[in-house]
Formats: sequence, C-alpha cells, structure tokens
Amino acid sequence: MTAQFETLRSFIAHSKRIVFFGGAGVSTGSGIPDFRSAAGLYRNEFEGLSPEIILSKDFFYLQPEKFFSFYRQHMLFPDAKPNAVHRYLYALELQDKLRGIVTQNIDGLHRAAGNIRVYELHGNVHENECMECGEHYPMEAVLRSSGIPRCSCGGVIRPNIVLYGEPLPKYVVIGARREIANADTLIVAGTSLAVEPAAGFIDDFRGKNLIVINRDETKADKQATLVIRDPLTDVFEWLEKK
Repeated sequence: MTAQFETLRSFIAHSKRIVFFGGAGVSTGSGIPDFRSAAGLYRNEFEGLSPEIILSKDFFYLQPEKFFSFYRQHMLFPDAKPNAVHRYLYALELQDKLRGIVTQNIDGLHRAAGNIRVYELHGNVHENECMECGEHYPMEAVLRSSGIPRCSCGGVIRPNIVLYGEPLPKYVVIGARREIANADTLIVAGTSLAVEPAAGFIDDFRGKNLIVINRDETKADKQATLVIRDPLTDVFEWLEKK
C-alpha cells in the first residue's frame, strides 16, 4: 500500500531517535525460516521432540550430541546474506537517525550489514566459546565438527545463544530497554511479540510513533500509530529505492 509506505517514510524522515525491534521475519528474506508461521521451524517435531525442548538448557546438558545435530541442521545458515531490511537500517545508522536495533535473531545479519548499535537479546551463532578455557571459535568451527564440538583443551564449544530456561544477558537488556525508552519512533517488525520477556520491552516506549510491520496481528497493534501487513522485504526495498 503506497500510502502506508509514504506515511512510514515521512515518520522516518521526521524522527531523530529511531529504534528498530525485530524478530525472525526480518531474516526470512535472507533464506532463514521463521519459527511460528505455517512453514516455521516450530511447526515440526524432531525425533518426537519439539524444537523448544531441544533448544533448552536442560536438553543441552543432558543430550549435547542430539542438541548439536539439530543445531547444525536447523539453526546455522552460513550462506545467508543481509537483505533490504538490514541494508536500510545500516543506512539509517550512518545518518545517525537509528539509535539502536533490538533483535531476537541469532543470525548476526545486522552486524554483517555493518550496524554497530545492535542489542542481540538471544545471542549470536557466530560467537562460540569453550566452556572450560574460554577460547573463542567462529561458527565454522561448529559446522566443521561432528558430534559434540571440542576445543583443543577438550572442553565443549558452546554457541553464545540464549537457550530456553536461561535469562537474557543483563547488560544487553539494560541497553535495549534504555534505547526503547528514549526513542521518538519505535519500529516493531517481523515479530509476533509472543516471546517474553523480550516482547514486554515495547511497554517502555514513550515516544511519538509506534510502527508495526508484520504479516499477522501483534499485541502492539492497538496502540500503534501505523500498522503495515505487507512483507517486510517489500516495504524496505521500497524505502531503499526512495
């Protein structure tokens, strides 16, 4: 809807402190599946177990080999590249209009696009650390390994992601909530706002424009200034061209 896109562009043009709050829908344009759509990851079981169970803290410690088998197959996308959403947000940061990206994604694509002001609530698959000696490893080390990835010291190499049953990283949360509270425009995109506590962060927003861009309804729609149902990549490809 061109009229809605023009309204969005106007809001962005007149904003000085924009914060972007994004979910899995941001990365579908890069070939990474989302979680809760009809074709999403969470619609299927694996060896009779739900992904939520496999990606839990308890399962990681009790069944690490099965965890890593699932993790390599369904959570790592080494060939994924930033799409129009990532590129446009990087351009906004260069203009000093974007004060922060708060993301629930673990793919690292916002940083790959060049953004620095990124708050990764659930971690990043590109950061991996030995649980014994603290040695750091890239994602490729986990991909190349078989079974349980091991450090040269023998310790388990663990991805820096937040598993079910674990708290969000304290200082990332503090920074994310601070930026949302200080924003004049908050863009919520590609997320159903179904995952707490992250979804509750938007309650900190006290600015002028709350924009929701998502295919399905969210709990933020009623208080939103603008709601757009078009695909995210369509919206941001249009913004890029303008």
